[in-house]
Amino acid sequence: MSEKSITVNAPAKINLSLRVIGKRSDGFHEVDTWMTPVAGLFDTLTFTAADEYSLTCDVSDVPVDESNLITKATRLFEKLSKRSCLAHIHLEKRIPHGAGLGGGSSDAAATLLAWNEWHGEPLNAKALHQAAAELGSDVPFFLHSTPARATGRGEILTAADAPPRQCIVLFKPAFSVSTPDAYARWKDAVALPGVSYEAVELPWGSLQNDLEKPVFGKFLFLAELKNWLNSRPEVRAALMSGSGSAMFALLSDASQAEGLIQTVRDRLDPVIWAWSGEIGS
Repeated sequence: MSEKSITVNAPAKINLSLRVIGKRSDGFHEVDTWMTPVAGLFDTLTFTAADEYSLTCDVSDVPVDESNLITKATRLFEKLSKRSCLAHIHLEKRIPHGAGLGGGSSDAAATLLAWNEWHGEPLNAKALHQAAAELGSDVPFFLHSTPARATGRGEILTAADAPPRQCIVLFKPAFSVSTPDAYARWKDAVALPGVSYEAVELPWGSLQNDLEKPVFGKFLFLAELKNWLNSRPEVRAALMSGSGSAMFALLSDASQAEGLIQTVRDRLDPVIWAWSGEIGS
């Protein structure tokens, strides 16, 4: 008899639009954001029955202690379901950390869903949503991983149209951006000269990120990267995702993706992480 095992994929996301409305009384910020999954870029979590809970990762700089959102999700599930979560979880990490692509949040949502399946679904959809919102503002989105508009602090979801299917290229430099720091500097952020923060109007939607101003003010390379990408004829639009540091470029022709990646590495950053694929439907 084979040992019990579950394998789940945790996809990345991008924010096609992120508007910051203001500071809330609970310390969070009120947002209005349009998110869509990047299904081809995902972490993989494998749960294998064991005598005790443990977590490992194939990337050495990802913490595997109680601070990891996978473990936090596991502990919260145990508390809510009154079940013991006895398995070894191995995380194959493909979504870069500190990128604004939702990797940790997606891992947390995948963990909740996997444990709920493992234990025969003791938590209903409402309880799962509440648990996800307790873990983080982006976590509820990943319970469904379909295009959504998120309001409140990001936990109030309504269905949104998917963008048309198109090529996307993601870039992330070696540094990461702290989400709390980006929001803390949002209100007093000053625009950099020569950088456009205005909405990009496409036939299917308006693209804008209010966190670019505070993040670019601290990480000038990201402003340079956005300007350079938008100067390229093959790029329809370029924008930072979430609080960064990942930038995405929408291309009119998928065959130009690898050339764009190589040119960025040749001219701007030889070791930048890059990925190309598709979004939309």
